[in-house]
Amino acid sequence: MLPDADALAAARLSLRIDGAVATITLDAPDKRNAQVPSLWHRLAEIGAGLGEEIRVVVLKGAGDCFSAGLDLGLLSPDGVPGEDSTLELTRTSDQNIIDTIGGYQEGFTWLHDPRFITIAQVHGFAIGAGFQLALACDLRVLADDAWLCMKEPALGLVPDLAGTKPLVDLVGYARALEICATARRVTATEAAEIGLATAVVPAAELEETTADLVAALLANDAGAVRETTALLRSARDEDLDSQRLLERTAQVRRFRALLG
Repeated sequence: MLPDADALAAARLSLRIDGAVATITLDAPDKRNAQVPSLWHRLAEIGAGLGEEIRVVVLKGAGDCFSAGLDLGLLSPDGVPGEDSTLELTRTSDQNIIDTIGGYQEGFTWLHDPRFITIAQVHGFAIGAGFQLALACDLRVLADDAWLCMKEPALGLVPDLAGTKPLVDLVGYARALEICATARRVTATEAAEIGLATAVVPAAELEETTADLVAALLANDAGAVRETTALLRSARDEDLDSQRLLERTAQVRRFRALLG
């Protein structure tokens, strides 16, 4: 079941369903769409609640940016009202901290589900948790003035929201290390050059470009696209013989589906 509008609003989110497309908006522009634990939990609930009719998920930010990342109030003694206290969490056992962060990560990992193709529509900036949320998506469309930054090491922390693997998969170990260890800004132009961005367009064309991409993704058979998405995901981890078997097995399912 999808969370209702009030639960989403309390978690700084909004959701729109339009046919086969779900659009999730990080919806706290006055806070630069800074992220809190309730946001991650509601994202996971959205992922679990979306039906088979949904083929594309678009993730975007309200206001002047995609996301400023972690709400730094979480690291203060007062915390953020209504949210998990980070300081209280650090006073618990190591295993409890690990399990709690595991729950947070579920708000990111569902975006890899081959049932959907997921698109991050990035404008302004995506910092830390914002960068990791964009990395969780299959595709990233960036405004030409946008930038990305893995800020965690500058705060004495590590990226822990499932962002390290997709970053290394996309740009390789050495470049990922340099981006993270320096906590520098990656411009949209560089993001396109190193494979982080699927497309970079003028900010005024960002919505239209994303809509065109969504339409192109919906133009082909849903089952074939889902099977292909799953194959491309497995290809990163499987050896050639295992991947060949997965291809053959998937094709059998497609034959059966087409022949009724």
